[in-house]
Amino acid sequence: MPPRPIRPAVYAAALALSVLPALSGPAAHAAEGEWSAAPVSAGGGRPYFYLEGAPGSVLEDRLSLTNPTGRPLTLRLRGTAATGTGTGTGAWITPAAAEVRIPPRTRAEVPFTVTVPVGAPPGGHTAALVASGGGRQARVPVRVRVAGPVLAALTVEDVTLDRGNSLIRYALVNRGNTTLAPSLAVRADGLWGRRLRRPARPLPVALPPGGRAELTEPWHPPALDRVEVRLTVTAPGAARGEATATAAFVPWGPVAGAGCAAAGAGAALWIRRRRRQGADAPQEARPANELATTGAAS
Repeated sequence: MPPRPIRPAVYAAALALSVLPALSGPAAHAAEGEWSAAPVSAGGGRPYFYLEGAPGSVLEDRLSLTNPTGRPLTLRLRGTAATGTGTGTGAWITPAAAEVRIPPRTRAEVPFTVTVPVGAPPGGHTAALVASGGGRQARVPVRVRVAGPVLAALTVEDVTLDRGNSLIRYALVNRGNTTLAPSLAVRADGLWGRRLRRPARPLPVALPPGGRAELTEPWHPPALDRVEVRLTVTAPGAARGEATATAAFVPWGPVAGAGCAAAGAGAALWIRRRRRQGADAPQEARPANELATTGAAS
């Protein structure tokens, strides 16, 4: 049975009781340092919150705010929207108080709840608790694993060959309900053999459910060839996806010059042949009256 949300009055009491003397003895040397925000941890520090629950459940945890300075500190708290929720942009996180006043050299533990929407898809989701004050801001990640069947599906789409910039352009789309860390392999084959081979390597991108990333891959296109470029993407737990693009590369400048030269040579040859044919042709007989006139004149 999912835990019930804490009532505001209980929140206030929990917050008041959690104000503890934070620094004494050797730790007091850090009294003039900056304030900090981190998950409350019984043994060892946690770099982020990790919570699990079914859609519709309410999860609870505590944020530790430490004021090592010699003056009171007021911090404002808010939760960010969870990524890849499929349920809009509303924040899942509700802190016990939107504003917390912390006495000098004191640590406050602030409860908060994470309300998982009823329609939240299974898989991993990431949000954050944000504390701000004293001219700075701190974000503490909140990772939520929503129970249910996990579907990992990844596709590569819209592959195009940008000749002018020597780039392969493509898009990765997460068609599943869990965040994916994709890897990419590239190969290119031409009429005269292999043009490019790049084995699979991790990409510097994390795709949330439903996420789309427009990416590029550098390459050197051939001067003269017909090439098929094939992209293969994989991710842990996901079926691999493939897509191809084909293009013909022709150096039109030299080709056009050669064509003009060939056309000129052909025209010159035709003219020479016509002249030769005219020189070799028999002279036509003159008319009889023209011959008679010529004789009389003699």
